[in-house]
Amino acid sequence: MGGPVGSQRRNNSRLKDELGAKGIVDLPMGLGMAALGRPGYINLGHGDDLSDATTDEGYGVAEMQAHAFGVLDAAWRLGIRYFDVARSYGRAEEFLGMWLRDRDIVADDVMIASKWGYTYTAGWRVEAAHHEVKEHSLSVLQRHWSETAHTLGAYLTLYQIHSATFESGVLDNAAVLDELGRLKENGTAIGLTLSGANQGDVLARALDVELDGLPLFDAVQSTWNLLEPSAADALAQASRQGMVVIVKEALANGRLTPRNEAPEFSDRMAVLRDEAERLAASVDALALAAVLSQPWVDVVLSGAASKEQIASNLRALDVPWDEQAAIRLSALAELPDEYWRTRSELVWN
Repeated sequence: MGGPVGSQRRNNSRLKDELGAKGIVDLPMGLGMAALGRPGYINLGHGDDLSDATTDEGYGVAEMQAHAFGVLDAAWRLGIRYFDVARSYGRAEEFLGMWLRDRDIVADDVMIASKWGYTYTAGWRVEAAHHEVKEHSLSVLQRHWSETAHTLGAYLTLYQIHSATFESGVLDNAAVLDELGRLKENGTAIGLTLSGANQGDVLARALDVELDGLPLFDAVQSTWNLLEPSAADALAQASRQGMVVIVKEALANGRLTPRNEAPEFSDRMAVLRDEAERLAASVDALALAAVLSQPWVDVVLSGAASKEQIASNLRALDVPWDEQAAIRLSALAELPDEYWRTRSELVWN
């Protein structure tokens, strides 16, 4: 497995066809559940969003489940049909699978993506030495796949490497790639997610990974936002080669919302507020509209942790994005190393 992808070769278009069939092309936003399946996460103000899920002993599983169901119900009512989870998101897969069955949702009406490679280790605590541990080995892939298949069953459409990097060696691990190829041959679309300052370089390497002469990966999920737009060229190339492009962390874990009160960000927040006011939009909707304006984007994930947030995020679809917004807001971009260093310093709350 490996070698250059021929200029005329394209990924299997089945996944893109499914996006259209399920209406996701018309409403290209999904719900990512990183903040809904565990007590702690790095989004600014995350703890406040879960205030109704607390008990005298801390965060209750039943209360967290009810909270997640409320957000999922709101997302469904608003038309969202794409949902993203991972093995490391605490009980997110479990909550999502229970919700899908409880609401009698038909698999053909929804697109579910999950990820393998990180194991949740926080023990349902906000304060933990390690919240998740990364390992891209064949044994972890097989274990995580078994757990995900049991929890999500026929609902699962897309299975992704969680945060593929050069350091993990996953794109050169023949045993892992062969196993992913086997899953793909059995009908599951295969993708990868990216993190870090060299997202574009990792994606370029992934585009060269083949299965029987055809690209292995059907989709890529990458960070792209007004602060970290460096992967744009690589994502555009992936789209041209037929991959579904999914954008995560469009609000930079809350840094592109009014919750970001860092003094060093005040000037940039003022620009965001000015443009939002001019376009009669909220700041979060404007930042999401910036992502939706990119021609290579298929799905933008909302990381909403409340019903109010998901409703506000969806208003991005109505923002009258224009050239002035594109020019003014391009000045917000940080150097990739600076962006990822700041992200690594965000506090779990």
